[in-house]
Amino acid sequence: MSLQLGWTNDQDKIEISEDFIGVLEKVLQIAAEAEGLTDGEVTLTFVDDEEIHQLNREYRNIDRPTDVLSFAMQEETDEELEIIYEVEDENENIPFEGMLGDIIISAERAKLQSEEYGHSLERELGFLFVHGFLHLIGYDHQDEASEAVMTEKQEAALRQVGLTR
Repeated sequence: MSLQLGWTNDQDKIEISEDFIGVLEKVLQIAAEAEGLTDGEVTLTFVDDEEIHQLNREYRNIDRPTDVLSFAMQEETDEELEIIYEVEDENENIPFEGMLGDIIISAERAKLQSEEYGHSLERELGFLFVHGFLHLIGYDHQDEASEAVMTEKQEAALRQVGLTR
């Protein structure tokens, strides 16, 4: 199995081209290889501010829109119920076995941020995608040191596909 990207564009305010999805697939491969990850699947969905606001409120109890949300499938927390799959044949694939998780990006917010930061929409979307991916595999930015680590990893992957500021 290789790293795969499935994606949908659930909003009509910003067009996301197939060519750009190819760039995101490449940046996913680069970021994953840097982490020694060769297998897995990531689902990417582009939404508008209204939808990401609703998701942020529902899943994080934060009542405002955000730019990116990550929902890791491989992460277990104390509050979470463990899902047990009954498989008769031990060679049978277990559902979601290779699924790393979902990344949801507000394309509307990404456009506003790209204008605010003075770089392209593609660069902002790429940044948010790599940022979301790093969250899926366990990175966080709760303090300056961990934020610096994430920032360097994000910038390194983006440089390799030409998505610079």
